[in-house]
Amino acid sequence: MISNSHLNASNFNLYAAQNYTNPRVLDVDEFYEDLYRFKYLKKLFTKYENGKEMQERLILNHLILIYNVFRIDAATDMCFFKINEKSWPALKTFILFLSYIKEEDFINIPSDEIVNDKLQQL
Repeated sequence: MISNSHLNASNFNLYAAQNYTNPRVLDVDEFYEDLYRFKYLKKLFTKYENGKEMQERLILNHLILIYNVFRIDAATDMCFFKINEKSWPALKTFILFLSYIKEEDFINIPSDEIVNDKLQQL
């Protein structure tokens, strides 16, 4: 089994497969559809970082779906691996909002106050 400290681009899919927990998956295409959500997230966070409107509900939906089909710790590792480091404060704020991580586990990454304000309005 691959550990999160050894996660890289060449073993990402294997790591994802080892931590995939979707009991209703019918074929490999569904697995790849779930993996593609990381790409969607990256695009959404990049748009936000580039000054475009944040689509917080869509980001929340993708995160919830990811956390529903991958082990929680692995989903967190994969999100932080796939999302640009510049977007980590926003990502952290979303994941904290969903209660998948604890603040003290990611103390070195600041929270994004704009994202936090938007999420509190939901």
